[in-house]
Amino acid sequence: METQKALEILKMAILMEKRGQAFYSKVAEQTPDPEIKHIFLTMADEEIIHVKFLSEQYIGYEKNHTFTKVELPDLANESFASLILTEDMKSKISSAGYEAAAISAAIDFEKRAVEVYSKQAEISADPNEKNLYRWLAEWEGGHLKILSDMDKELQEKIWNDNQFWPF
Repeated sequence: METQKALEILKMAILMEKRGQAFYSKVAEQTPDPEIKHIFLTMADEEIIHVKFLSEQYIGYEKNHTFTKVELPDLANESFASLILTEDMKSKISSAGYEAAAISAAIDFEKRAVEVYSKQAEISADPNEKNLYRWLAEWEGGHLKILSDMDKELQEKIWNDNQFWPF
């Protein structure tokens, strides 16, 4: 990949992660419930980790015109994966409320990230670059699954609460 294009992709990815971090931090700040706040703060913290890895690659690529091999954390130990939407949290989140809207917006963020990183992993010839983008796509895919599951549970809750089922 030509140097300028690789740097532009890294800059776009860093910006995308920083926007996600800012969004999740703002939602956490505006959410009164400590458990829901914890979910969004955890997401914000993980976006900071992504920025760190991408920034290191940017600096290295700008200097050496190559992606460096980095030790990427094991996704099995990812703290976000341990978060679940408890019955108590579901009762606190209105499916039409702010937190539910934030979950929906977060799903869009994560979908975009998965798409971008998957595409870069697919087209990259550099094994270190391919590894970085695959890892990021997998990590963001984990976020996407958890958020999608939360969204589905919230939809089902409102359907049950209102005795509405489309079938």
